[in-house]
Formats: sequence, structure tokens, C-alpha cells
Amino acid sequence: MKLDTLVIMAHPDDAELSCAGTIINQIRNGKKVGIADLTQGEMGTRGTPEIRLQEASDSAKIMGVSVRENLELPDVYFQNNEECQRKVIQIIRKYQPDLVIANAIKDRHPDHGKGAELVKTAAFMSGLRMIETAHEGEWQKAWRPKAVYHAIQSNYLVPDVVVDVSDAWELKLEAIRAFKSQFFDPNSKEPETYISSPEFLKMIEARGKEYGHSIKVPYGEGFNVTQQMGVKDLFDLL
Repeated sequence: MKLDTLVIMAHPDDAELSCAGTIINQIRNGKKVGIADLTQGEMGTRGTPEIRLQEASDSAKIMGVSVRENLELPDVYFQNNEECQRKVIQIIRKYQPDLVIANAIKDRHPDHGKGAELVKTAAFMSGLRMIETAHEGEWQKAWRPKAVYHAIQSNYLVPDVVVDVSDAWELKLEAIRAFKSQFFDPNSKEPETYISSPEFLKMIEARGKEYGHSIKVPYGEGFNVTQQMGVKDLFDLL
């Protein structure tokens, strides 16, 4: 299956929190979108890997993504090294996306910045035909996405581009709420974390409104790029 967009992020729920609105918009416009979670989030304070995998599956159904896989890299300990690069190259070559969305370039959680660098590096390396990878016993063809965008997560960053996600906002929140183990639940007996407080989801709401306000719409999601964007005509930006 060839995808239009492949979202590759460190933890289950990273995609939902940062760019679910963009994912939903693309799917509604007929694009095929997939998600590859680098880790199972097994070092997280709340929930278990099994619970988080089920929550990720439930959220994927809500958004309507074509596929969701987990690369099972070690949470917290994965690195931008050959072993991890090869796993990301394999998933990129498997789905041949035109666009890749990765973690924030810099963020509160070290895995997010690491994940951003890993995916950016692997996306370039995936286009080098002398790097050999195989899937299910067959050699894979080299494939380089046309662009890599970095979603914005906890830390405030000035976006290079903002996507209008107003029509998808409520479904985005539903996708986030699928991760019941991670977010605010007054009846939960698990330890409180940074993202389980009610203030965290209020921040997500406020961030969406702030980015939306910057482009004169109700809600927006921001993205950064590490290479210059180009268009054939300035009207393409309208």
C-alpha cells in the first residue's frame, strides 16, 4: 500500500496531540495516511504497553488512518544510530509516502527531539539506493519523501506553516480521549503526570486557538521545516 502521508513519532498519542487535525483533514480530502509509532511508550508512568497499543488502535479507527504500526524501538533509549535508522528506512520504503510528519524539532521530552532527528535522517537515507533493506524477504526500492514536516508539541515554537483544522477539531479531541490511560480522569488511581492534569488538555485547546488566530480561523496546527519550502506561484499559499 502506498501512502500519501506517513506520520512517524516517538510515542503512541504524539500524533494525536500534535497533528490529528491535519491527519483527519487529509483523509477527508481523499489522502491515504498512516502512522508509525517508534516505541510502545513502555517507560511512561501510566498504563502499560498493551493498553497503549489498544488505545492507539482505537484512536486510529476514530481518525480513519489506513494503517498504524509500532516499530518497537526502546522507549527513552532509542538513538539516531544505524539500527534505528534501518527500521525507519524500512517503514518509509514500505509505504513510499510523499510526505512525512515527524516529532517537534525541540521539545520538553527528549524523545521528541531525538525522534525528529532520527526520522529526518532516515528519510534522507531512504533515498540512497546503496543502503539495502528488505521487507518480508524482498529487497526494497530506494524512496525519499518529498518533504518532512515537524509538528509542534509541548514547547511553544513559532510555526513555519499553520494548517486550518477547525472542521476536524472535535474529532481530534475524540482521538486524544481514546488514550484513556494517559489523560485526565478524576477516577484514576494512577500517579499524576504532566499530561494527565486537566491543565494539559486546556493547553492543547489554547494552542489550537492561538495558531488558528494567527491565520484567522478558529483552530490551527503548527509545523516547522528544516529546509526551505517552495511554490510555483504565491497564490499557492492562499
